Amino acid sequence: MAQHPFNKKENAFIVIMSSAAATSALGTEVLAVQRLFYNITPNPGAKLRLYSLMNSRSVGYGIGGLLRTVLLYPSKMLYPGILPLASMLDTFFKDAAGIKKKFRIFWIVFGVIFIWELFPEWMFPLLTGFSVFCLANQRSQDFTRIFGGSNGNEGLGLLSICFDWQYISGGSDVHSTGNNPMAIPLRAQFSNFIGYILCMVVFLAVFYKNIWQARSLPFLSQELFYENGTVYDQLRILNDKFEVDPELLRKEGLPFYAGSWVVQLLTTNLGLGATFTHLLLWNRHDMRNAWTWMAPSELKRMLKNFDIRFWKDEGKRDQADFDEDIDPHYREMLKYPDAPNSWYLVCLIVSIIMALVIIYKTDSTLPWWGFIIALLLAVLSILFFGTLYAITGLQFIIQPFVQMIGGFIHPGKPMANMYFVLFSYNSVNQALLLSRDLKIAQYTKLPPRAAFTAQIIGTLFGAVLNYVLMNSIIDNQRPILLSVEGTNIWSGQQPQQYNSQAIAWGGLSHELFAVGQRYQFVAWAYVIGLFVPVPFWLAYRYFPKLRTDYLYTPVICYYIGWLCVGINSSIFTYFSVAWLSQWWLRTRYPQWFVKYNYIVAAALDGGTQGSGDCPHRVSF
Repeated sequence: MAQHPFNKKENAFIVIMSSAAATSALGTEVLAVQRLFYNITPNPGAKLRLYSLMNSRSVGYGIGGLLRTVLLYPSKMLYPGILPLASMLDTFFKDAAGIKKKFRIFWIVFGVIFIWELFPEWMFPLLTGFSVFCLANQRSQDFTRIFGGSNGNEGLGLLSICFDWQYISGGSDVHSTGNNPMAIPLRAQFSNFIGYILCMVVFLAVFYKNIWQARSLPFLSQELFYENGTVYDQLRILNDKFEVDPELLRKEGLPFYAGSWVVQLLTTNLGLGATFTHLLLWNRHDMRNAWTWMAPSELKRMLKNFDIRFWKDEGKRDQADFDEDIDPHYREMLKYPDAPNSWYLVCLIVSIIMALVIIYKTDSTLPWWGFIIALLLAVLSILFFGTLYAITGLQFIIQPFVQMIGGFIHPGKPMANMYFVLFSYNSVNQALLLSRDLKIAQYTKLPPRAAFTAQIIGTLFGAVLNYVLMNSIIDNQRPILLSVEGTNIWSGQQPQQYNSQAIAWGGLSHELFAVGQRYQFVAWAYVIGLFVPVPFWLAYRYFPKLRTDYLYTPVICYYIGWLCVGINSSIFTYFSVAWLSQWWLRTRYPQWFVKYNYIVAAALDGGTQGSGDCPHRVSF
């Protein structure tokens, strides 16, 4: 037992470990889709399925760790979403006169939100979304589509008011990765808001103009449909190898997407293309270090210093005090031995070997060369989208783009597409989570080797937990997970969209998205997106007073497809809180903002999580 009082570093260790364990592994979606939509349980048993969950995450850890010089060390890589957590830990353990008031405010806010969340979570779920317009005209489907949003896939939630912080704090991401509106910088919020307004305009235009036969299909959905609006039976077009049979497809006909989901696919590709150009135009200096290792002198130095006994690496680092771009928090970490690149390299190599075993043992239909392409795509995506996430705090869901690539190189193989995404898109996610957790360690001065250990322990434990919970939920909630709407508690939106895109991209990419086909502009949007940032960059260069540098064009493009799924009643409240915090408080009461904004944000998140978890523990 430790002989000293519990301190900030130990708390940070626990936070990082629990964060790694709590993160849902994409591998669970692969297994869930196989159970829900293919009626199969991957062989040869639970042990290998657990290995696949662990392995699919450690690939991203290895790649992300090797890119620390780009994603972690520069001062611009702020990771705004973790600032409330850093402020909370600082308040808990810093012994200073002004801390007592911050501590008191934290516990007051924590207690109030803890009690309040019992109402929308357990007693009065209608507090999730309140719309005066829907109450005034409850029979109008048009009103519901525009102003509704308290239930899954109900409507756009325009001017709806949400009283549930768990949805408000998760409102900045269609997939609810959870970004606190009090933490995301106003500049990123502004671009997000522009995308939000355009999203409502585009969705309504597509639906009411009946583009892509949208009016014969649900307004919001991520499933595949027949032309008459009924759910598409994908098993009728697959042979015994789970590959698309052309003759069966001809009899069954091509599936349709809801118009809003097509827009989401299109704008996602638009945003992805814009990301590459935007960062090369505005942030090329920040990304320069990503390629320094390729210099002959650097390669020579790495080979000279390489020791196959990686466990004996002392973790010595070059002093960076002279580099003004380096994060000052990182400078203070130089006194600790680093978790060296050799550790992350070994993690990556072992993960690659295990992945190759898994894709053949589980009959994934993904060939070894497809796996290698998935890894290369992951490295490129981590570099660009990791940089954008670190600067803005907004994370892109690049899954449709990855599935598009996988679909064109593995046509007619939806199962191969799912595994291609697992080792590409999932690796991107895990690399960003690793970088975020290492930034937490940097802010709290937790030694890098301790942070590495916490992540590995959390990942191993989380894989077991993910697997057990996935099986339990599927066994008990299968009908709801397969329904289009779901409920305000349970929803199958994640496995549904993962499956529908695997079928559409993996099995029918040439039939649906190639040139001349129904959804051809989804693929073309990526090329168009490459040129979107250029006019804004030229405008700032020649007319700087226009301040087009304030806009994040990838964020605007991406969020045009934001409201395509889930509960949308929280979005208006999300932006209201963001404006109140990041503009009104920051400009009118800057001292209060600096002292208390992030600690209040942390208290709101902490109290909400505690309130949601407590009744579960009591019931058990």
